[in-house]
Amino acid sequence: MAVTSSLNSIHISPRTPKTPRNAVEDEDDDVELELLNEEERRLADRDIDEPVEHESPAKKPISAKDKRSMALLCVLYLIQGVPLGLALGSVPFLLKEHLSYSQLATFALSSYPYSLKLLWSPIVDSMFFKSVGRRKSWIIPMQLIVGSLMLYISLNVEKLLKDPARHLTELTVIFTSLVTLSATQDIAVDGWALTLLSQDCLSYASTCQTIGLNTGFFASFTVFLAFNSEAFAHRWGIPVLTLGAYLRFWSIVCYCVTVWLIFFKKEDKEAATEADMSIASVYKTIWTICQLKHVQLLILVHLFAKIGFVAHEATSLKLVEKGLKREDLAIAVLIDFPFQILGGWLAAKWSRGDKPLRPWLYAFWPRFLFGVVSVFTVYWFPKPPISPGFFAYLIAFTVISSFTSTVQFVGISAFHTRVSDPLIGGTYMTLLNTFTNLGGTWPKWFVLKGVDLFSIATCKIPDAGSEILVKATECVSEAGKSHCKAIKGNCVMERDGYYIVTTAGMIFGMIFLVGFIYPSARKLQALPTSAWRLKQL
Repeated sequence: MAVTSSLNSIHISPRTPKTPRNAVEDEDDDVELELLNEEERRLADRDIDEPVEHESPAKKPISAKDKRSMALLCVLYLIQGVPLGLALGSVPFLLKEHLSYSQLATFALSSYPYSLKLLWSPIVDSMFFKSVGRRKSWIIPMQLIVGSLMLYISLNVEKLLKDPARHLTELTVIFTSLVTLSATQDIAVDGWALTLLSQDCLSYASTCQTIGLNTGFFASFTVFLAFNSEAFAHRWGIPVLTLGAYLRFWSIVCYCVTVWLIFFKKEDKEAATEADMSIASVYKTIWTICQLKHVQLLILVHLFAKIGFVAHEATSLKLVEKGLKREDLAIAVLIDFPFQILGGWLAAKWSRGDKPLRPWLYAFWPRFLFGVVSVFTVYWFPKPPISPGFFAYLIAFTVISSFTSTVQFVGISAFHTRVSDPLIGGTYMTLLNTFTNLGGTWPKWFVLKGVDLFSIATCKIPDAGSEILVKATECVSEAGKSHCKAIKGNCVMERDGYYIVTTAGMIFGMIFLVGFIYPSARKLQALPTSAWRLKQL
């Protein structure tokens, strides 16, 4: 079987001569609108609140074919979510008992490939086995390797987690590989979604992504943590679920779904102009897309839009550190899961109109509000055991805050799906999603490092009726706390860097939202879909 690689490249049609425009408009806007005809320019000048009539899709009943395609997408995204839930969720929680935030920052590097997949997405879009299918050529081997890697981890998990500080580098490399494989599959699945679903149902691709990824993520995160807890297992009379057994189960699932794809799912052939693209042409196309002023504006928005929320993601670790049981956190998130699915579905419906960025924009302020509430929740967290009333509050807080997060995720994903050019569907969507993910990934290392950097710890040692205070910066780490305990001292946190990092991030996020994101979104949303597409000569 020969690998298919195209010989045809994509060309951008020549720009039309620049016409006189209103002197108030800046030079960048002139460059943007030179690509558009007069009707498109008129539509692009409309305000964010004005409807664009020709953009409104007809809301037809969802066909049976689209429903089957949605189910397939959910399953494929589910498999991708499992390793992400391990790398970004449960494993850091298991390591938190033995590592400092700075060491966790090192492990957090394993999530970076998901935000850097643009670097190899042209290869995924351009090279494939024609007899297998453009997308299946990548999905099938990626799932097989992911299943095999999870099987390998399951056989060595006890050695790796027995002394995680010693095996930190090996753990980081293994899970980085796992996330890289899942990211590669995500490129292919994103591209397949553009041809699996009809034009009217494209906004539901982000809903399938939300349902699948969240199901896999929470299965590997909260569900696993709950069943892995001895207290939870004892309470419900069930055996403890080990990480090895969990990984073996999902490796079998990967193998089964892969076999089904090979023998029972045929991929529709794409038009020659869509499939025959060389790797070099796709990289050139990416560069051409990135030169468009409105794409550059969207990238800049994505890179800094999540800074105000990143520190909030460390709240769960802080709550566990304060005494919240892992199984209680798992129950709260499990209750929250159906509401996330509902939020994803509603956001997809809201994004089908003429203002696709509206749900994404509206959800910013509630997320900032819940970020403030989370800081006070950590600060005033009661001593264990927590009361039923406070646990009910945690559930309500988790449900509402996660709902706003889901609305934002689905809203911006629906916008990406809508504007992506199907000619390079996987790469175009990956380009936009890469910077969305990168905006939440690149600050994470600095946040976790910052928590330790701005924290001041004191080891208090009682001595013959008096107290000796020993300044010990290593008291911030788990090893330092253990050392302090070994010399019969108590580790006292004089200043917790979590509050400093979280406050600074939210202040920056609010200023950036009002000063840059709102006016930028107004310009981006007003552009017609044709402004985002590449024209062939």
